[in-house]
Amino acid sequence: MKNSIVSSSKLRRMAALAVKALKNKRSTLATAESCTGGLIAKSVTDIAGSSAVLAGGMVTYTNRIKIDVLGVDENIIKEHSEVSYACAEAMAKRAKEVFGTDYALSATGYAGPGGGTEKDPTGTVYIGIATPTGVRSERICIENATRAQVRNTVAHYALKMLLDEIR
Repeated sequence: MKNSIVSSSKLRRMAALAVKALKNKRSTLATAESCTGGLIAKSVTDIAGSSAVLAGGMVTYTNRIKIDVLGVDENIIKEHSEVSYACAEAMAKRAKEVFGTDYALSATGYAGPGGGTEKDPTGTVYIGIATPTGVRSERICIENATRAQVRNTVAHYALKMLLDEIR
């Protein structure tokens, strides 16, 4: 799926909606982030009252940290790579378990300007979500964007996935 670039103000509005929805549902959130470097969690903590819903987050930038600290099965990374549906789902699932939350979001991909593969070019990110009923992931691709634009767009899209799930 190709996505359009999201501004910081639009990301902030989405974070506010997500925090409000989590509060209304009396639910909690955790994150496991690679290419977004903690931006999803930061966006949530920018909203007053977020401490009622955000349990915590991890920046799992390297494979060693994904495996040794978060607890992603190394065979997932060997078989599918760290930039994959399977890894995004495992990251979200483990974050939900580690933090003991109702929901968890993850992001892993190529924010640029370098990196990427023929299958997953720069700007490709897999976003995972773990919910009370299961785990799923989506692939997005943000073309012709700066690193900051990719990260903002991914954080926005992850929070939108959460909001859609809560609703």
